[in-house]
Amino acid sequence: MRSSVRVRKTAKKIIFFSFSVKRHASAHPYIGMNIFNKIFLLGKEFLFPGTCALCGCSLINPAEIRFSLCDKCRKDLTAAKQLADRDNKCDLCGKPLISEINTCLPCRNGDKRSYERLWVLYPYIGKYRRLLTTYKFGNNLALADYFAEKIMDTISAIPELNEAIIVPVPPRPGKIKDNGWDQVDYLVKRLKKIKGCPPVFRCLKRKKSKVQKQLSRTERMNNLKGRIFMTDSAAAKISPEKPVIVIDDVITTGSTIEMCSAVLKEKGFKNIYGVCLFFD
Repeated sequence: MRSSVRVRKTAKKIIFFSFSVKRHASAHPYIGMNIFNKIFLLGKEFLFPGTCALCGCSLINPAEIRFSLCDKCRKDLTAAKQLADRDNKCDLCGKPLISEINTCLPCRNGDKRSYERLWVLYPYIGKYRRLLTTYKFGNNLALADYFAEKIMDTISAIPELNEAIIVPVPPRPGKIKDNGWDQVDYLVKRLKKIKGCPPVFRCLKRKKSKVQKQLSRTERMNNLKGRIFMTDSAAAKISPEKPVIVIDDVITTGSTIEMCSAVLKEKGFKNIYGVCLFFD
């Protein structure tokens, strides 16, 4: 059904596009798109129709193509997140609480954290796992706009993050050169396009180390110890009085965000928070 009407709808959009520029330009409050971008998307849709990253159906309108998600899947994801947000979350790691209050047992019994609190958007299971896998390993860059929008929604709703700055988790040396991109770095680039996005400082650097996902929590902490640092020139550009939001894609043991926060703490930053897309 969707495939059969795609060409007809796309042709109509291109023909009557000039009459609806103002309406389309204000339809989305986050990522502005000029006329040339919209024409490009419509042309891309006509010549190279994409499919939804979750259900695989054909993408019809510019919003679906921009996010690589059909309208139905985006609505389903929004509804699922709204339902999940009603659950109590750990004040430290952001994961759902089962019988605990305020703080989960692992965080309560673990070492003191360098950050104040962590917010996580989705669990790394089911359709959410497929979503990140498609973005991270399938190189579906359009999903970065969807993730960026949801991160911005989260930041805007949290009073503690007012006047904050964003510091992305640094990629391992050579990753961008080897793979052509880094998922967190690209996510932050798209986040910067959103109106009202806090200032972004790529002030953390990372020395060569083993791949984190192959290690245990203790090994991960030791693996990153002394491997993440901030140059003095970078530190001089940022006021330590500003709240900091450390951005990452997946949290498993929390060692990466913890090490980044510890480095920031050593440089005098007092209020450090974390926002992560998925928890594993």
